[in-house]
Amino acid sequence: MFLNNHTYYSLRYGAMSEKELLALAQAYGCSVLPLTDINNTSGCLNFIRRAPEYDIKPIVGIDFRNKAQQCYVCLAINNEGFLELNDFLSYHLHHENPFPDIAPQFKNAITVYPFKRLLEIEKDDFTEHEFIGVCINDINKLSFSKYNQFKDKLVLLHTVSFRNKRDYNVHRLLRAIDNNVLLSKLPHTQQGDLKHQIMLASELEKYFWDFPYILKNTERLLEGCSIQFDFSNNRKNQNLSTLYGCKEKDFEALENLCYKGLPERYDEVSGTIKQRLKKELNLIKKQDYVSFFLINWKIIQYAKSKGYYYVGRGSGANSIVAYLLQITDVDPIELDLYFERFMNLYRTTPPDFDIDFSTWDREDVTRFIFEAFGADEQAALLGAYVTFQYKGAVRELGKVFGLPKYEIDKLCSGKFGYNQLDELSKLVLRYAKYLEGCPNYISIHAAGVLISEKPIHYFSATNMPPKGFPTVQFDMHIAEDVGLYKFDILGQRGLGKIKDAIAIIKENKPEVVLPNIHNAKPFFTDEHINAMIERAECIGCFYVESPAMRMLLKKIGVRDYLTLVAASSIIRPGVAKSGMMREYILRHKNPERRKRAHPVLWDIMPDTYGVMVYQEDVIKVAHHYAGLSLGEADVLRRGMSGKYRSREEFLVVKEKFISNCRERGEPDAVIFEVWRQIESFAGYAFAKGHSASYAVESYQSLFLKCYHPLEYMVATVNNGGGFYRAELYLHEAKKLGGIVHPPCINQSSVQTIIRGVNIYLGFQHLQGFEKRNMINLLQARMHGNFKSLDDFMERVPMSIEQLDILIRIDAFRSLGKDKRTLLWEAYYKHNHLAIDELQPQLFRIGAKEFALPQFTITDLENAFDQLELLNFTMYNVFLLLETPPTNTTLVTHLEQYKNKVITIYGYLITAKNTNTHKGDRMHFGTFLDQDGQWLDTVHFPPVAKRYPFRGKGIYRITGKVVEEFDFLSVEVIKQERMSYVSDPRFDITYNRKEFPKLNTTA
Repeated sequence: MFLNNHTYYSLRYGAMSEKELLALAQAYGCSVLPLTDINNTSGCLNFIRRAPEYDIKPIVGIDFRNKAQQCYVCLAINNEGFLELNDFLSYHLHHENPFPDIAPQFKNAITVYPFKRLLEIEKDDFTEHEFIGVCINDINKLSFSKYNQFKDKLVLLHTVSFRNKRDYNVHRLLRAIDNNVLLSKLPHTQQGDLKHQIMLASELEKYFWDFPYILKNTERLLEGCSIQFDFSNNRKNQNLSTLYGCKEKDFEALENLCYKGLPERYDEVSGTIKQRLKKELNLIKKQDYVSFFLINWKIIQYAKSKGYYYVGRGSGANSIVAYLLQITDVDPIELDLYFERFMNLYRTTPPDFDIDFSTWDREDVTRFIFEAFGADEQAALLGAYVTFQYKGAVRELGKVFGLPKYEIDKLCSGKFGYNQLDELSKLVLRYAKYLEGCPNYISIHAAGVLISEKPIHYFSATNMPPKGFPTVQFDMHIAEDVGLYKFDILGQRGLGKIKDAIAIIKENKPEVVLPNIHNAKPFFTDEHINAMIERAECIGCFYVESPAMRMLLKKIGVRDYLTLVAASSIIRPGVAKSGMMREYILRHKNPERRKRAHPVLWDIMPDTYGVMVYQEDVIKVAHHYAGLSLGEADVLRRGMSGKYRSREEFLVVKEKFISNCRERGEPDAVIFEVWRQIESFAGYAFAKGHSASYAVESYQSLFLKCYHPLEYMVATVNNGGGFYRAELYLHEAKKLGGIVHPPCINQSSVQTIIRGVNIYLGFQHLQGFEKRNMINLLQARMHGNFKSLDDFMERVPMSIEQLDILIRIDAFRSLGKDKRTLLWEAYYKHNHLAIDELQPQLFRIGAKEFALPQFTITDLENAFDQLELLNFTMYNVFLLLETPPTNTTLVTHLEQYKNKVITIYGYLITAKNTNTHKGDRMHFGTFLDQDGQWLDTVHFPPVAKRYPFRGKGIYRITGKVVEEFDFLSVEVIKQERMSYVSDPRFDITYNRKEFPKLNTTA
């Protein structure tokens, strides 16, 4: 009976989820219910999926509105009608056009015009699928209206947006947030009505006692609508079904590509390889995933034709077919990758292929996908919901309630006594809890692209975000529920580093012949590379440079590919927090410890000593230890990805896991410990093939770092670094023999460049220096180097503020004049000569030379200029301390101070915040000592609270030297951030003649 019903997917309007709406309707005896969110279809598919659980027949549609003005409510008669509505909505969303007063003549959708709106637009004729919607407040007016004569067209249009007064209050707050106004200033036209709540059928009959035909018309309208999507476990795959016109041709093409790839990938094609290939091909065909593989192959072929570097990973890396198609570079035979993780008869989803490209190449690959597969509107980016987080909701509500900023900041910080708050602040906190988790707006999934057999609007309307590609209005979970499986196209800086490093090597070392970087197998056995991994000298290298990974490499003593594969997964939070990372290290280093492994777990996972490390280990344990079917085991694996853990099928399998183990005679203590380890994997563990893909890329970058370190560090800096700031990579380059220079007008480019061992910082590192001036400078320099300041100012006109940046960073040092002299000249000439920043001079203007005194500029002043303009100094930062270090204890001395308390100075590089199992805050610190070596610290909760980090700088650290698995660190007892000397550029007491030269090495 209710034609217009909203959920919180009526963004910043509705206040309940689709499940809450269904439960409400069930409680009021509804057997049929439409969902008609405002200009949105995000909730439709899940609404259809869940409705049978509430004994409700679902109908879907859209409440079309121009801002708050309702135009009409449309209901899909069937699936084709839903497609029509989505086409119409998407067109207007893409072009940001208002909806017309009169809706199109839909063939398979019903349009209900609000009675009040019809009075405004004076529409007098109605087609078969057009109706007049009358709400309770319209009844008195209806009797005196010309629309009373259209008895067959009159239907009840009662809106349901709220369950109660609290929902209505939430709605008003959302509307104030959306309109960016104080709640007290929110116009009534921007709000719904408190009466927009559900009613019993008996109540409605009282209102329409004189108009019973309106209710009958409404019932008849609802009876004529139905919508069907298959959400069953054996649902049909909705992805593009064929690449070559029919499934037989697709399979023939896939088979041919695989057999063509065999001699390219294997020197000797063994019987094991042939058997594995045949097994995979048969299962891929049976599961109807042939086109899925071919589409990924086609994407890779395009990338290769453009010379783009890529890495294929995910569970698809367990597949020999993927390896032969060159989607991945991981050999599943070599690594004995678990076939059932990749695919089995019970798996309802295709394998994951996460294909990484450099950030710059990814956009073009995405464009290609839409051109190749989206001609008939069959491609779209996958959506994602950005929900209100508690602190963000507090801040937004604080604004609409008119609280001052300091009060909002206090509420967000949590540093207050609740009983000391006024009623308004308490109201903010209470309603922030109600908003937490509700959708705020639709965004884009980080990587997902959908390629559908049907037009994508068959499933959803689409938005058009700034990226310029249509984006569906639901997330990956709903997509998979309906049989749409994403193609993951990701951007990654690591690949850009590899690609750029190779180009830089060819330019800087033209005599060097590089091996095929895609064939990483020779790198796995390279002694120099493996020794570098064992020493954890991996700064700048993909996935192995972080402090935590550097620590793990040393603790394990990694010096081969297979152990690095394990380390890549062990570092993940699921394994680490379960305590299994420590157990793995103990068993790796001590064979006697391995005897503690459960016999069944040891038999299942001998390569990781009976420790669950990879995602497929969950499948193995569930199948072999708990006796679950492969299908049930796969439900557990999927349960590790957050949202699925709350699903009924996951909870059923959990109970079966426990009961099966008990039937097998396993003690509860062991059962629940194994289950605890499985649960710890939630959303964090890697598939072994995924870890192997990461390890391959790590080895590729390690090869470049090992044999061409300076070029590789330059590529790292130019690709935005990695885990650390550019400052650290330049420090690493110095340690490796590079000579790093500040930007230079006659040498530097926009990006950092290298000539021999000389590295010239790029202009892009200069804070506040405009891109257009970089380009103008380089274009002018194409006609010859700059000979003087006058020459530069005439050829590259720019503001005095921009010129000041170049002079103070000493970019004019090749001209032979000190920068203070240049600053005097530059400011004088800008004040006395007509220098047009936008119009170069046609003729040279002679400039008078001045006899200026000899200026003294110290290294300390230069260092502070660099700190301001680069955010770091290229001098030894320890010499900037106001009070010189009181000792020279270095990291190399820690061995002799084990279990003793020391004081050591460290320059802060990064600090990781984490929580103990009790929820207390603690830190892990990473510093450089006075010799530029790594110093690792642990800050337990009492110390973390008493001696917090106070930003970038040098700290005097007192702590105990501890050792774990041959890895030395300092447990901090106290720390103090040391003061720098006063800035000499503004200190009138500074004596330039007495200050010594600074050491430029770190």
